[in-house]
Amino acid sequence: MYTQQSKLSILVPVYNLQAYIAECIHSLLDQETDFAYKIVVIDDYSRDDSWSILQTLQQQNPDRLQCYQNPRNLGLAKTMCRLMQYANSQYIAYLDGDDLALPGKLQAQVAYLDAHPQCSMVYHESEVFDSDSNKTLWHYVRDYYNHQHIPTHAGINELIQYGCFFHVGSVMMRNHPHLVHSVDQKNRIILDHPWLVRNQIYLDGNIDFIDQVLGCYRIHNSSFGARNRVSDKRKLQVLREQLHVCDLALQHGIDPWVITRGRYHYYYATALFFLKKGNRPLFNDLLEKSTDQKFFLDQKHQDIWLHRYQPEWIIKKYF
Repeated sequence: MYTQQSKLSILVPVYNLQAYIAECIHSLLDQETDFAYKIVVIDDYSRDDSWSILQTLQQQNPDRLQCYQNPRNLGLAKTMCRLMQYANSQYIAYLDGDDLALPGKLQAQVAYLDAHPQCSMVYHESEVFDSDSNKTLWHYVRDYYNHQHIPTHAGINELIQYGCFFHVGSVMMRNHPHLVHSVDQKNRIILDHPWLVRNQIYLDGNIDFIDQVLGCYRIHNSSFGARNRVSDKRKLQVLREQLHVCDLALQHGIDPWVITRGRYHYYYATALFFLKKGNRPLFNDLLEKSTDQKFFLDQKHQDIWLHRYQPEWIIKKYF
């Protein structure tokens, strides 16, 4: 399965990212490592100059950079499936074409996986930054709203119950025979979460944390996070896809109670989104689905449930 030429394959999907892709690729090429690695990029038939930029970069770096272009626009799911076919190294990393790897990232994660055979995935802290101002907005892991529930050595239960508590661009995992089947093509927005869940089910090890900022997640007008914040319809579709991840996990024999907790969490998190946007009907409807009124995710969840008809009180206390 694995080639001798590289220990690590880094997979990068690209679509209309001419403003960011060169910086992304250079952040990977500039890494100092004591092992060989390759960067595999697939351009999803971009309408801008992304493919031209990638061709130039490949000509300059033929040994480490492999660039391909889809014959037509196929969408992220099919592009990810194609990327998996080129991932024949011992370890696999993923980076969106508008994000950045910081110095030391690859060496730190490969060294960790080498030293911890019980670890199937290792992730690190990431800075979330505004692309226009270059200002750091928050840190992905430590500022995650359920951070207190995530142990340093996590696993599939936490990934299902709490969603992506780490940035997908921060994860490095072991390769496995089912990698090419790990992408769920039913989802159209949330692709990282089912991909991580499936891989973790196949690998069945720890999800460990390196407490260092080794990557940057870019926020810009067309980024995933920015689009979710402005579109109620898109946010509800995200919720449906998160619930679909729970369906996938159930098919793989995960504890039904873990999956129920995951469903409660996704309803609850989306309810809070609509509370902060001032949409009280959706807030109340989703909050009703976030508990059986006997189990609550934590004290905050119970407090919000008890004061669900007092949104001003909730916002004042918790936001």
